[in-house]
Amino acid sequence: MLKNYFKVALRNLCNNKAFASLNIVGLAIGMATAIIIGLWVLDELTYDHYNPNHEKLAKIMLSQNDKGDIYIGPTIAMPLGFAMETKYKDLFKRVALVSFHDLHILGSGDKKISGRGIFAQEDFPSMFGLTILNGNIQTLNDASSIMISKSLAVSLFGDANPINKTILLDNKMNMKVGAVYDDLPENSSFAGTTLLLPWTNSGNSYLSTNTNWRDHNGEGFVEMNDKVTTAVATEKIKNLPTPFIKDWKETTLVYPLDKLHLYGEFVNGKPAGGRIQVVVLMAIIGAFVLFLACINFMNLATARSSKRAKEVGIRKTIGSLSIHLIGQFLIESILLTLFAFVIALLSAQVSLPFFNNLSGKHMNIPYSNPVFWLLCIGFALFTGIISGSYPAFYLSSFEPIKVLKGAFQGSRYNSIPRQVLVVLQFTVSLSLIIGTIIVYRQIMYAKNRPTGYTREGLVTMPLSDALNGHYDALRQDLLRTGTVTEMSESSQPITLFNNNNSLDWPGKDPGLVIFFRNVNVTPEFGRTIGWNIIAGRDFSRAYADSNSMILNEAAAKATSIKNPIGTIMKFAGKSRTVIGVVKDMMTNSPYDPIEPAIFLGDGYMSVITIRMKAGLPLHNSMAAIEKVFKKYNPASPFIYVFNDDVYAKKFSEEDRIGNLSAVFAGLAIFISCLGLFGLASFVAEQRTKEIGVRKVLGANLFSLWGMLSVQFVKLVLISLCIAIPLSYYGMNNWLQNYSYHDIISWWIFAIAGLSILIITLLTVSYQSIKAAMANPVTSLRSE
Repeated sequence: MLKNYFKVALRNLCNNKAFASLNIVGLAIGMATAIIIGLWVLDELTYDHYNPNHEKLAKIMLSQNDKGDIYIGPTIAMPLGFAMETKYKDLFKRVALVSFHDLHILGSGDKKISGRGIFAQEDFPSMFGLTILNGNIQTLNDASSIMISKSLAVSLFGDANPINKTILLDNKMNMKVGAVYDDLPENSSFAGTTLLLPWTNSGNSYLSTNTNWRDHNGEGFVEMNDKVTTAVATEKIKNLPTPFIKDWKETTLVYPLDKLHLYGEFVNGKPAGGRIQVVVLMAIIGAFVLFLACINFMNLATARSSKRAKEVGIRKTIGSLSIHLIGQFLIESILLTLFAFVIALLSAQVSLPFFNNLSGKHMNIPYSNPVFWLLCIGFALFTGIISGSYPAFYLSSFEPIKVLKGAFQGSRYNSIPRQVLVVLQFTVSLSLIIGTIIVYRQIMYAKNRPTGYTREGLVTMPLSDALNGHYDALRQDLLRTGTVTEMSESSQPITLFNNNNSLDWPGKDPGLVIFFRNVNVTPEFGRTIGWNIIAGRDFSRAYADSNSMILNEAAAKATSIKNPIGTIMKFAGKSRTVIGVVKDMMTNSPYDPIEPAIFLGDGYMSVITIRMKAGLPLHNSMAAIEKVFKKYNPASPFIYVFNDDVYAKKFSEEDRIGNLSAVFAGLAIFISCLGLFGLASFVAEQRTKEIGVRKVLGANLFSLWGMLSVQFVKLVLISLCIAIPLSYYGMNNWLQNYSYHDIISWWIFAIAGLSILIITLLTVSYQSIKAAMANPVTSLRSE
């Protein structure tokens, strides 16, 4: 019987090629979309899962209480890690402090390349499950040894064995290669880390803060002992910093690394979601797009019910039971779905590079994994059963006596389920269109936010040791090229301030806990970036400004001092005089409030910022600048970034969400239109004689087109009434995740509704006009 089912199913599909083609194309697009989104969701859910220890790892974090407002921060003071390592061996198997990523110059012979690396304690490689391809995993115990990734080893040494070879680090220090590790996957916390440096190495600037409990400048991770939970550990260590910073309301916690990527946002000290919201959104979109394709199948199958009514009647008359008919129709659905799945898998493979580029990932379809094929088979069967279930039960319910007597007529209520499904289709499509428009508007809203400085024409490069001590000469040489209008140095680039420390001022509330971003700058910094002094003066070589500081507006407001100019404040144990207040600048996330920041006239510098002269050819300008840098640092490659490019990356996540939403909204609309096209053709076919009569009685083309199109327009209008409140509620909640966000305007819904209305009319018009232009003699001949 099963063989007969497949034979009949295949025959029916061959006899109804148009019906089969519409469904196969729709299902293939829906399934391909679901496969790709499924790979993306899996990539997100398995973040850091390459590491066999991932379930035991946690990140050390700090909780700061400011009069009831609790802030959770990922940056810690270095002595906190040492204290946890020595005092809580019953809780933590291992503890590892790490620095923030930095760019390093590595040389071997005549070859010099750059690498992205961190300083890390000796247990870091074992904690994070590094796969050692060659050498010793304990390399970081030796302050003069280095661990490099496979990709960096190939770039620097080719096919030669790099172990025990010497690398010149940053043109000043010889380091021995002690181990080569496999490159970390893209979906991991330390992806792109190509070298690991020993924490005890003299080049580690973090060593100077090993005993400073007030300087939050690094990160720390722990590996939990067996049967110890992060909640239990947090309860025991929370008051660890208190004896050392009695004037701060600061506690310690450990947060599971498995949750950090997806649940990394906190509101008033409590986890409040994070990237998981995007993952859930994408999963819902994938399910919706697939569901739309299933709806197409249901609608087209039930619309063709009159064509299969006699088949059902005859089968029941000769003894077929309803269960047999249901099996027959489900087999047809599954067979069609399997055809669609093969096309979907091929489509997914072809479109995966495009999707990887769009989403910023490096995903592959795991053909060699048997679990993948089991899931695919289950996925195809599930889709076939879902899409074929309603038509199967509907068609098998026909009464044979009525059908064979010719008394079977479609009731006016028979089309209601199809209309409901069409409304659902366009509700989803409309919601996706509205959501895409709002996402793009939010991105543009943030992009148009004033930065507080002149972003265009700024170039940033690392300040190497070879350039240290040559500031004035380097600056003069650059100005003489005619391609540079100003140059300055700072401890951090203008696009990212990540240092935090406390500031004391006269009259400060002892219970007030506020951390200030702090940046060391040379006197020319303000003129280089084009900031705006709104009170007092800028740094100047005409004054002795080594003990001076400038506040941004947020910092001035935080102190509650009406006119802070001339006020002596204490930062890092040193008294400084406020000489100016600068307009707030957007240095971190463009979606967050501006953080309090202070600018100091002395201290350690690590970044050079150049303002290029406008209107000159970029290639010539950069060549002239490189020539000057090579004069002072001939041994290093010329490394630089344009601030505009760095600034653009701040929007990369939202850009990806917007682009993905636009693609999937387009696919959803296309699938919906496929179904609408099929339905329109069947409606036109069912009303052929009616159209013929109306034409004989004098109906014109426009009135017939309107008669056939109006029912679909009504369905779209109903969809619009449902989609508007739903999308407003969902997108308004999404916008609340951003402190700086756009408002939802009425015209967004008007544009979305008008767009879908035009698309609907264009889709059904072909069939409507074709039916209206048919010769009535042909349709009425049998009468």
